Amino acid sequence: MTDNMLKYKDFYGSVEFSAIDECFFGKIIGTTDLVTFEGNSVDELKKAFTEAAEDYLVMCKEAGKEPQKSYRGSFNIRISPELHRTAAVIANKEGISLNAFVERAIFDEIGALV
Repeated sequence: MTDNMLKYKDFYGSVEFSAIDECFFGKIIGTTDLVTFEGNSVDELKKAFTEAAEDYLVMCKEAGKEPQKSYRGSFNIRISPELHRTAAVIANKEGISLNAFVERAIFDEIGALV
């Protein structure tokens, strides 16, 4: 998780600042709906994030839907052909698939952040 993220229960929220409006704002990440929040101070932003998450949970319960976005476990990435080739060669040398190689690389990065 980066320094510019909030966490509450299973929700993560982005944190940004608008110099024009002189306020902090963000959105909850990983939902199928757009859930935003804002505040004029860090404390206000944190409170607004928590309230937005709680309100969203209530709305989902009333609508009979899951609050978290469902992930399939597969996604497309765009990288340079040279990087693609290098990753494929290394994966082959290690006797693993390119998918396993990329999964391990992502896991190694996330492990350092979580």
